[in-house]
Amino acid sequence: MLAILLGAGVLSADWDFQRIGQRAEQLYGPSREGSARLGDWQRLLQEQVGADEAEQLKAVNRFFNLRLRFRDDIELWRVADYWATPVEALHRGAGDCEDFAIAKYFSLRQLGVPSEKLRITYVKAVRLNQAHMVLTYYAQPTATPLVLDNLIDAIEPANRRTDLVPVYAFNAEGLWLPGSGGGKQVGDAKRLSRWQDLLKKMRAEGFP
Repeated sequence: MLAILLGAGVLSADWDFQRIGQRAEQLYGPSREGSARLGDWQRLLQEQVGADEAEQLKAVNRFFNLRLRFRDDIELWRVADYWATPVEALHRGAGDCEDFAIAKYFSLRQLGVPSEKLRITYVKAVRLNQAHMVLTYYAQPTATPLVLDNLIDAIEPANRRTDLVPVYAFNAEGLWLPGSGGGKQVGDAKRLSRWQDLLKKMRAEGFP
């Protein structure tokens, strides 16, 4: 089953989906549904190669909002806070807010969206009165970012998401505090131990 779903080829020289699928089975156990979701992910990325960034944002946001069910870390992983890789989330078919944001981030990076345009943003969800994570996209460094969220499917500018209060943001290159003009960079992502743990898990799954 896995060979049929994932053996159709490689998206790029960097992401070998056949190897990633094999490693997923070794690490997380066989799952027909999980293999199918990984195959769907591969096809999504192949279909979006060369599309404009606006379409890529919509396609990736829609894909993960449809493919993943929301589940708290305690329920899903039996720990209070766990950052799942995209493969782990798709294997389970579920994740919490940061898992959605992380999966969207890596998908868009693989499609060629520059890192400086993407930040995983920790916010307070006012209506829920709880911490939350979203992916934000900056068309220009000082532009009002667009918000890719698992709470709603619409991609809206941050200034229309008054229900979200930004706390900090990060990507592979940096860590930011909120503010005008794109915020203030205050360090790099090496300060985030869970981010480093996430990258280590992805390398074990076959990612470069």
